[in-house]
Amino acid sequence: MQKTKFPRLFSALANLAPALKTATATLPALLLVSCSTCLNPLGSFDPSPKLSSPPPPPELSKNFAWGISTSSYQYEDPSFSKIGPFATDWDISVSQKKAPPKGNALYSWSDFDKDLEALKKIRPTHYRFSIEWARVEPRPGIYDETAIRRYAEMARKLKAEGIEPVICLWHFTFPDWLYDKRDPSRSNWLHPAARERWNAYVKKIVGATAPHTRYYAPQNEPNGQITTAYIVAQWPPAMTLAFGHYWKAIDASTAMFRDAAAQIKAIKPSAKILSVEALPWWQRAPLDPGGLIYNTMIHGNTDHLDRIYDVCDLLGINYYYSQSPGPISLLTMPYRRGNNFSMMGWRINPQGLYDEIARVSHRYGKPMMITENGIATTDDAKRQWYMQNHLAAVGKAIRDGYDVRGYFIWSLADNYEWHYGYKATFGLAKMNPATKERELKPSALYFSKLAASHKTRGSIQKIQPSKNPSF
Repeated sequence: MQKTKFPRLFSALANLAPALKTATATLPALLLVSCSTCLNPLGSFDPSPKLSSPPPPPELSKNFAWGISTSSYQYEDPSFSKIGPFATDWDISVSQKKAPPKGNALYSWSDFDKDLEALKKIRPTHYRFSIEWARVEPRPGIYDETAIRRYAEMARKLKAEGIEPVICLWHFTFPDWLYDKRDPSRSNWLHPAARERWNAYVKKIVGATAPHTRYYAPQNEPNGQITTAYIVAQWPPAMTLAFGHYWKAIDASTAMFRDAAAQIKAIKPSAKILSVEALPWWQRAPLDPGGLIYNTMIHGNTDHLDRIYDVCDLLGINYYYSQSPGPISLLTMPYRRGNNFSMMGWRINPQGLYDEIARVSHRYGKPMMITENGIATTDDAKRQWYMQNHLAAVGKAIRDGYDVRGYFIWSLADNYEWHYGYKATFGLAKMNPATKERELKPSALYFSKLAASHKTRGSIQKIQPSKNPSF
């Protein structure tokens, strides 16, 4: 009788059971952080701006970039290695059953033209894709020149179709030979050979792609990856509250970013350097004594960008959600549902994007692009609503004088989404498994119409928010 009377309550309680099971790995870390009210292991946070004078207002008559973002590991199959098999640190996690298997993803390596055909229908002005370091250097100092030429050909084909390629040199994954299984603390960013091999890799890739490429992002969300890898132990090398290694990884990644920026400018002085950082909007939580978790998350937003913004031409904001970072909200996030949440439990808050644009502008004084924004949902009408309301927030920011020059949606098609596997569907399209064709969803056509009718920065101001319908 009780169960019949309160079906939603019992359903919610049932959903909490797997949440509590999942939380066992991270709960000690969260409790330790939340109870440490006197000290922050990452140190105090400096909220002061880095710029010497306010940035100029945006040039409203200039073109606005409409982009789509993807990544190599999440899209590519492992085909076409001429040197032999290659693997990444994420493949090691998969082999250890710490992440779901990827398989062939969307076959975007062996059949990139399927992506290109979908892009020709959608007509973005820009397309961001990444290079798989392990593919082009499967063993230290041994390069697959065929793979390098193929990536350069991807950029050439995009350019020929009037789509500006934006090349990301690193999107989360490292070659497996930079992963030390005996001592994970000496892996990836912290491997003794990482910086030397990185510089050689960057020189190879930029030299090959520069004739067709103007925009380079040296790294994608290094701040988020480092926080996830060294604080919450979710990504390789999966260390918990390793604050000393966190700072070492921040130092190593920023040095490698700056090395890459210098090499790109040396090879192609007209190139534009783009940062791409994970920048959710954090709000203080009542169950966060001393604001310690909040302060840790703010460090995650800024510690890397503080060290590289000066060598960037554009600052990229990857924004998906806002969050109150307390122990309860972090543990229950994957299980929240409703109009105001994605299927991953991420809170939908377009105002948070506006607030983050304002914060980045005031702190760094550089022009910006929204380099990722999107929603995991099975309801494509909700995706269109999400897109419209976040673009309205961008328009409001431009109207208020913030220099936002582009908006990139994540992502072209439903893809492998790291520890979520294929369950989280972000795509403007989906792959037909029989033909490998990208079948466009209505949101792809909606995005295409927006891009065609709002070509300038001034025009973005005309996009208005819509009320939240019942999904």
